[in-house]
Amino acid sequence: MKGRQIILDHLNGREAAALMVDGVLSDVLIDQEDAPRPGTIYRAIADRPVKGQGGMFLSTPDGNVFLRQVKGLAPGQPLLVQVTGYAEDGKAIPVTQKLLFKSRYAIVTPDAPGLNVSRSIRDDDLRDSLKEIAHEVMEDTGHGLILRSACADADPDAIAEDIAEMQAMAQAILADADGPAEKLTEGDGPHTQAWREWTAPAEVVTEAGSFETHGVLDALEALRSAKLSLPGGGHMYVEPTRALVAVDINTGKDTSPAAGLQANIAAAKALPQQLRLRGLGGQITLDLAPMPKKDRRTFEASLRAALRADSVETVMVGWTPLGHYELQRKRERIATATLLS
Repeated sequence: MKGRQIILDHLNGREAAALMVDGVLSDVLIDQEDAPRPGTIYRAIADRPVKGQGGMFLSTPDGNVFLRQVKGLAPGQPLLVQVTGYAEDGKAIPVTQKLLFKSRYAIVTPDAPGLNVSRSIRDDDLRDSLKEIAHEVMEDTGHGLILRSACADADPDAIAEDIAEMQAMAQAILADADGPAEKLTEGDGPHTQAWREWTAPAEVVTEAGSFETHGVLDALEALRSAKLSLPGGGHMYVEPTRALVAVDINTGKDTSPAAGLQANIAAAKALPQQLRLRGLGGQITLDLAPMPKKDRRTFEASLRAALRADSVETVMVGWTPLGHYELQRKRERIATATLLS
């Protein structure tokens, strides 16, 4: 089926959302019921520092969380923190003191003053109009604001309302910093995330059972396989281990001199989406198909371009002595395979 579809349904009792583009699964969000959602804000209580790691465990109603780069924080002190992602097995939930209040059109940033408009909005008149709206709503709060790319085609009143809601939430949360450990706000679920992040025009499907009738279940079932066929006849395996995610890239039956570079470029273009769909993060190690060292820059350029279009923060770490390529990817999601059973 041609076009974009946002499908809102439930999977194994969990709230879920899928983005289909021309009949192919482009993204999927599945709720993790037994872990705090990213974006959740706590009033936490400092517990104990971790010597040598520059961090501290904090107490919350949902258990311990871990805050990195702690300075001047004493045990027993209350502070506001926000969940940044999901924890690895056996580790505490990661949090930050840099709170973000994010919606479809606006992100209020209390710790980063200033007004910024998405770089994808290039029309100077539109940028000026958006800044006028922002200044009228924000007034002299001192908080920072980011106007997102979705503002380009949005109604000015809707943008103003969105900014006002995020600003009001920020002020309410920041005024509630003292007291015992408490969950102050819950992170967005998959349906709200889909509205917030998938802003391009799309048909929205909300009927129960839509995952089955629109091919989402079949696409999710395909993610159980580690193997992915690549254009040109190559293939790659994406296999998570406890320590890292291993990606093995092969040329298949093609034995021509250019086969290695072609397979690696195809894998670079496909990898961000595959990691996103599979909910994989942390350390990513790529075992590339054989190619001359002179082609490494070409591969890196393809990978960089693919990652630039991806929504999950990923750092290109570089080459290892064995010729592998490493990435460090934020753990924004739970591994999809664990949510399908």
